[in-house]
Amino acid sequence: MQNKIQHTSEIDQFDHLDELSQEHQRLISKASEALDSSYSPYSGFSVGAAIELNDGTIVLGSNQENIAYPSGLCAERVALFSVGTNFPNQEIKSIAIVAKSIHGNVTDPVTPCGACRQVMIEFESQQTKPISVIMMGNEGKIWVSESVNNLIPFYFSSPHVGRIK
Repeated sequence: MQNKIQHTSEIDQFDHLDELSQEHQRLISKASEALDSSYSPYSGFSVGAAIELNDGTIVLGSNQENIAYPSGLCAERVALFSVGTNFPNQEIKSIAIVAKSIHGNVTDPVTPCGACRQVMIEFESQQTKPISVIMMGNEGKIWVSESVNNLIPFYFSSPHVGRIK
């Protein structure tokens, strides 16, 4: 017998930054600042991330490319691993992701890659509280998800490890 499993995700869409809360606007601004430290000479696609911790601390990250492509790292993971190293006991409230390109305006919200989503969901699972994710290009619409789980619903988790027989 075939069964279907359905997962529905909700992401809020906004047309203008001024529709966001002051907190989310500030985080988008910080993510935009992080674009300045992006090292992306090969793709010309810069990504900045800003994470707000529960105590109000903001941690920045930017994508860091390498001529050997797999050796680079996305902005989201740069920021998340910095949180894990420097603030291991702090919970993450929100992460904002902003991108720009030398090839023209990025008008669609930029979403994290699959590897970043997996790392994000691990942080969310460890703290047992949702992490808000704010995504945009350098202009245009903004997407806000109240949980990483909306971005990666059927994620790989620790119960899977060591259970293969």
